Formats: sequence, C-alpha cells, structure tokens
Amino acid sequence: MTKNSIVLVNVEDGIVTITLNRPEAMNALNQEMKEELIQALEESKKNHSVKVVVLTGCGRAFTAGGDLGYLASITDPITARDFITSIGKIVTLIMTMEKPVIAMVNGVAAGAGFNLALACDIVFCAASARFAQSFVKVGLIPDCGGLYLLPRIVGLHKAKELMFTADLIDAQTALDLKVVNRVVPDAELKEVTYQFAEKLAQSAPIALGMIKRMMNRSDNLDLESTLELEANLQTICMQTQDHKEGVAAFKEKRKPLFQGN
Repeated sequence: MTKNSIVLVNVEDGIVTITLNRPEAMNALNQEMKEELIQALEESKKNHSVKVVVLTGCGRAFTAGGDLGYLASITDPITARDFITSIGKIVTLIMTMEKPVIAMVNGVAAGAGFNLALACDIVFCAASARFAQSFVKVGLIPDCGGLYLLPRIVGLHKAKELMFTADLIDAQTALDLKVVNRVVPDAELKEVTYQFAEKLAQSAPIALGMIKRMMNRSDNLDLESTLELEANLQTICMQTQDHKEGVAAFKEKRKPLFQGN
C-alpha cells in the first residue's frame, strides 16, 4: 500500500496488520475504504506466509461505522444496496478465511464498526473503548452482519435492547456481555494483542482453519452432523506433517515447528 492509502497493510513474522486509516473521520467506511479493506482481506487470505490477521484503527476509533456523509450522497437504491452488500462481503471474508482474525479495538466501535469487531474470531479492546449499535439514531437497521452475530453472542433480548436504544456501552460491559475476549489498559493493548497473535502464528494452521470453519457453522449443525464432520476433518489432520511434528515435539519435550502441510 502507498503512504496515502486509507487502509494500511503490514506483514511481519506471519502476522498481517490491517489498519483503517481515516482518523480525521474516525475511520468511517466510505466507498474507497470499503474497496481497500476488501482488497487487503482478499490478499491476506491468499498469502500463504500470513498466519494471523490483526484488524485495528488509527487514532481514537476502531471505526465509527458507515460514513454518514458518503451515505447521504447515495441517491439511488441500486447504489445503496451495492454498497451495503459489499460491506457484507467484508464480514464474509473475515469469517470464511481459514486464518484467525483478531480485532484490536483501540477506541470507539460504533454501528458497522461494532459488527466488524463481532465478525472477528478474537476481540481485544482498550479500556477506553466504547461500543454502540448506533443505527437507529439515524433511522437505519444494523448491517455488517450485526443482525446475525449480536444475538448469537449476547442473546436475543440483550441484542434487541442494544439495537433498540443505540446506547453506548463501555469496555467492561462489553466484556461482561462476551462481546470482547479481553479488556487491556490502553498503553498495553498493542503488546498484549501481538503476544497473542504470535502464539497463534506459531500454532498449526491447518487445524486452526478447520476449527474456525467448524465453530462458525456450529449453530447450524446437529450432534450427528458434527460428529461426522469431526471424523472426516480429524482424519485429514492425522495425515498432515503438522500432526506428525506435533507428536514428535511432544515426545521430545520441545516446541513444535508447524509448516502448514
């Protein structure tokens, strides 16, 4: 990416950091940012050297959601639907790529920003972070997968409350509701997040990808289907070099070196 990009991408030691970079607009999503974010996620999905994705924002916001100025400029329903549909593609990319995606929520996550964090596999947030399903305040319904994701995480009645009221919740409340995995002092957020990302980057990528795929489908599977899929996928895992390396490392009392094959 160029220095002028509004989505910054940095790859280091198997971890790609994707940073939303419109701090003056609280990283609100417009057409340009949406296109660059989709491109960054697609490239991360295809890049075999990337083991973990970290998604964050620049400045005082993770993202404030949709850019209201840009949304107001859309004058026809076809363009509007195309934009919201492509925002949904971001969620699909995050949830279907067989790599862990960590949301490092550095500040406000409102509207689609809240739901973008929910789509990630792990959510770490700063103690100063705030979350809001702010759509109804501007006469909109939740998008970016929120109507699917939030009830499954916090329960139906709490999801309705958050969406009906658009109330701002603090980081501790988000933790209590299981919206986030950890609340971290602001100054330590980056260090704690990357320690966790490095741990995942050194894990077995084939197994992680399969776990993610199965967990994201678990609501739609009964026990019999789950057991059958477990048998099929475990059989595949047992044939991998990563499994053999893991067993060897366990016997030799050393750290395994997984290669993703």
